[in-house]
Amino acid sequence: MKIAVLGLGEAGSIYAAGFAATGATVTAHDPAEPPLPDGVTAAASIGDAVRDADLVISLVTAAQAVRVAADSAAHLASSAVFADLNAASPQRKAEIAAALGDAADRCADVAVIGSVPQFGARTGLIASGPAADAVAEKFRLLGAEVDAIGGSPGDASRRKMLRTVFMKGLGAVITEAVDAGAAAGESEWVRAQIATTLVGGDRTLDRLDRGTRKHAERRAHESQAAADLLASLGVTPVVTTAVADRHRALSLDAPRDLTALLNAFAEIPAAAIGDARDRMGVVASRVRSMWPGAHIAGRALPVLCRPGDNKGIHQALAVAEPGDVLVVDGGGDPSRALIGELIAHRAINRGVRGMIIDGAVRDVDALAEAGFPVWAVGTSPAGPYKNGPYRVGEDVAVGGVAVHRGDIVVADADGVIVVPVAEAHRTLAGARAVLEDESSRHQRILSERPA
Repeated sequence: MKIAVLGLGEAGSIYAAGFAATGATVTAHDPAEPPLPDGVTAAASIGDAVRDADLVISLVTAAQAVRVAADSAAHLASSAVFADLNAASPQRKAEIAAALGDAADRCADVAVIGSVPQFGARTGLIASGPAADAVAEKFRLLGAEVDAIGGSPGDASRRKMLRTVFMKGLGAVITEAVDAGAAAGESEWVRAQIATTLVGGDRTLDRLDRGTRKHAERRAHESQAAADLLASLGVTPVVTTAVADRHRALSLDAPRDLTALLNAFAEIPAAAIGDARDRMGVVASRVRSMWPGAHIAGRALPVLCRPGDNKGIHQALAVAEPGDVLVVDGGGDPSRALIGELIAHRAINRGVRGMIIDGAVRDVDALAEAGFPVWAVGTSPAGPYKNGPYRVGEDVAVGGVAVHRGDIVVADADGVIVVPVAEAHRTLAGARAVLEDESSRHQRILSERPA
């Protein structure tokens, strides 16, 4: 029996080694050229790998799976079966089957149910699609328990997504609890609370904590697919969406590095962020830049001021931290300036990146000269009162947008947009995709211009 494995990541290497140990001829293709497991031969291309194979196993990524299936189709033997083991949505699994063309009736959607690093090639599987039984028979040679449910490609992944709601959620909450314990200096106590609750204790805790961090990027996509499935079923995916966001945060090289996150947002125009968020969180255009060229990204410190009174801003500067942006609900009053040159320089000394003020300002030329970005409803030479009342750090509404402590604020010549911190990583990825798409379309439009 000849087995082709496409993708030699952790799971791909384990399955390749497992089939090689049964005496099968195993070829593998991975453009990254990772180390080959014992008994596995490298193939220079997808075609070389799948040619004459009895079973083709795709373990690339969900993003690459359709293309890999299409590239495999022309080289598949007439008796070969194609097993897609990528963690992907049911819709993507259907696309993979369609990409196989005439070989679609020899395709199986295979969902991995469990941890391959922990259980190896014996990890439980669910197989659906026309080739479910044939694929199940081959994986049972590895000692795996395989539930062949027939049906269509996507049915197995649909079941996996339902399991993901619990399993990935558990992993995500464990990582957050462990991080919170470390930050509070209570690591051992927090770990003990979790371990005594879980079957398997410390062993299970460590597996879920480390595994969630290690595979965070892939599991973010899987959790988002699960959230999409719940929404399609009429179940509001509040927790599952948060789980996907937690995984996205963990996928960063330095997940707790706020400066890196803010600097990444600073490279993105507010308009692209607005497109990525379906125009949600855009502050009313009456709040506009006070000098040309200003652009900031920072963490929101909300301030509520009585119209025409800036005592709250003075108090906010006493607690502001580097990277903060003061977001001031001044009631939209244009009659008295809430800040001027002196407050701006105090803010700069605190590391405040700028201010968004639903009210007026003054000393605009001095603000520009200092390089302190401010967005406001207008200017007034009249100074403020300093009597209060005020609130600092509590939720405010500015320009029709609710702002919470720690939200991401991005502002430029087009205006201001607020991104809930829980959605920051998802929004950043979406905004980058918007820019890539716009760049591609821009180049196409220019190429169509008459000489």
